[in-house]
Amino acid sequence: MSKKILSPQHYKDLLNTLKNRFEKNMSRHKGLQWSSVQARLEKQPEKMWSLNEMEITGGEPDVVAFDKNNGEYVFYDCSAESPAGRRSCCYDNQALQSRKEHKPKYSAVGKAIEMGIELLTEEQYRELQQLGIFDTKTSSWIKTPENIRKLGGAVFADFRYGQVFIYHNGAESYYASRAFRGALPV
Repeated sequence: MSKKILSPQHYKDLLNTLKNRFEKNMSRHKGLQWSSVQARLEKQPEKMWSLNEMEITGGEPDVVAFDKNNGEYVFYDCSAESPAGRRSCCYDNQALQSRKEHKPKYSAVGKAIEMGIELLTEEQYRELQQLGIFDTKTSSWIKTPENIRKLGGAVFADFRYGQVFIYHNGAESYYASRAFRGALPV
């Protein structure tokens, strides 16, 4: 577990980065106060490790929602394009294992689990697009419904021509411009 705890200085630096992003993008979380978010983060240092993973892979995590039912703040990757440090991945580990040649380094689902986050659902992806314009040059794997995945497919999304498009591909496919966006409740 110590591997998933940041050093005091790294923790402080990341907290400052998150606070600055929060304050710069108040339209993403109207009515929320950073002091409340920080208090919640201080109780869950393992979440800071996951946020750091989101940050170092280019996700630019930011608070996008507050769940009144359980008191959780929800962070999404808010980078303008799909996180650069997570691109060129197939959908899941089953797809990764099925590739005979030219395997990517990892799968979106596997990397998300390793990072302690979850892929955005279609609903979450559409919510994100209400907060800005994302993925105009890239695309992001999103959580695929089980019935599609059982047939070998996977779903990804992007924003083109002023709207969100949801597409499908074989789960084993990967592209230099496709990554995944994650969500982390805190």
